[in-house]
Amino acid sequence: MAVNMKGKSLLTIHELSLEEVWQIFELSKSLKEKRLSGEPHRLLDGKKLGMIFSKPSTRTRVSFEVGIYELGGTGLYFNQNDLQLKKSENVSDTAKVLSRYLDGIMIRTFDHQDVVDLATFGSIPIINGLTDLHHPCQVLADLFTILEKKRTLQGLKLAYIGDGNNMAHSLLHGCAKVGMNISIASPSGYTPLESVVAESKKDAKYMGSKIEILNDPIAAVKDADIIYTDVWASMGQEKE
Repeated sequence: MAVNMKGKSLLTIHELSLEEVWQIFELSKSLKEKRLSGEPHRLLDGKKLGMIFSKPSTRTRVSFEVGIYELGGTGLYFNQNDLQLKKSENVSDTAKVLSRYLDGIMIRTFDHQDVVDLATFGSIPIINGLTDLHHPCQVLADLFTILEKKRTLQGLKLAYIGDGNNMAHSLLHGCAKVGMNISIASPSGYTPLESVVAESKKDAKYMGSKIEILNDPIAAVKDADIIYTDVWASMGQEKE
């Protein structure tokens, strides 16, 4: 049975149910097939998506802007200088004002609390395009790609090598949610947050999968079906 996700925000994968994750995959498959065959799929005809970028990104901007266009809607780009957000206007006021003009907001920013506040005070769906803590859209897209290549997710092992940052957090949430085993290898002092690991372990226990947090990349990749990595230094932390 289809899950009604109308009006739902996407802040973290942990907040999605297993049924919602699979519905996203099924919709992605359908839209991809329509796009490849040239079949119109203007599901968001006339809708307006605000795209707030406190952090610049080539792929995130292009993918969201092209995506909303191909679905029949319009994307409005805002960089950090285009809005009064956190200058002369707080997040709650910004959320309320933008909710009057837009049908949804995608935000790529530093502080995850900004995304939470937009969803709390706004009346339209908020999509987390990246924060310092989470990157759910990237991981959902990557899990969908793995599903396409491997034909399954449950029981596979993914090894992640790198900083225990937003990517590691969303991979933990995503793999645990769909029943994948995951081994994270990060340098000492750069491991994932214990709170995220604890959340993920609850889902992993329910799905019968395993989570490992290691410092040794060789141990992490043992028997892995997928090896995943990211930048060695997160944006803004290059000096570390």
